[in-house]
Amino acid sequence: MLAFHQNHGCEGTVVVTQVEEPSKYGVVVYDGNGKIERFVEKPLEFVSNKINAGLYILNPSILDRIEVRPTSIEKEIFPAMATDGQLFAYELSGYWMDIGQPKDFLTGMCLYLQALRQNSKGALTLVSGDTFVGNVLVDPTAVIGHNCRIGPNVTIGPDVVIEDGVCIKRSTILKGSKIRSHSWLDSCIVGWNCVIGQWVRMENVTVLGEDVIVSDEVYINGGKVLPHKAISSSVPEPQIIM
Repeated sequence: MLAFHQNHGCEGTVVVTQVEEPSKYGVVVYDGNGKIERFVEKPLEFVSNKINAGLYILNPSILDRIEVRPTSIEKEIFPAMATDGQLFAYELSGYWMDIGQPKDFLTGMCLYLQALRQNSKGALTLVSGDTFVGNVLVDPTAVIGHNCRIGPNVTIGPDVVIEDGVCIKRSTILKGSKIRSHSWLDSCIVGWNCVIGQWVRMENVTVLGEDVIVSDEVYINGGKVLPHKAISSSVPEPQIIM
């Protein structure tokens, strides 16, 4: 990609990828040499099946295009660069998916863990042992208690503490969180520095923002909890908790 950017000599390169349903995205229209002609937001008629994959190489001169105010690179700067003939598309040959939604993030996490399994020579290594089932990635600073069942498809970040008898599958636990004994998590994203009490059950793409406290014996079904909240009663139906 860097060689492609250097060869065309213009201000910017945008990685594009092919999707089956381009009407869900903004598409990129470019010529045979990769020079971007225009962007079309969620087209009703087919004009392209290539979309912006969110990876860029930009020359420092792009800063001259940005005014001192809130500015959208994608909606304001890139169209102007395309008009000036200064923006090129680089086609991604590998796999790509949108992980902007929690359920898609979890799917992407599963795919990433499987890729780690297939590429054992990488810098990160999956853990193994009686506690772990399937693909599990654990930071060396995390502490895991006795009689836990972790996996499949779990990532555990730095300084996480998991007490005895906890079951976690298809979830990610971010830095500094604590999960107390005998709790059960399935398809969850636990943010930084959360505390989940004893005998808690969370499932169905439950997401906790930073510094959320969940009391003992609470059930959360698909809740999306904003940061710095305390949950003391069960959430039986999916909802956003502000």
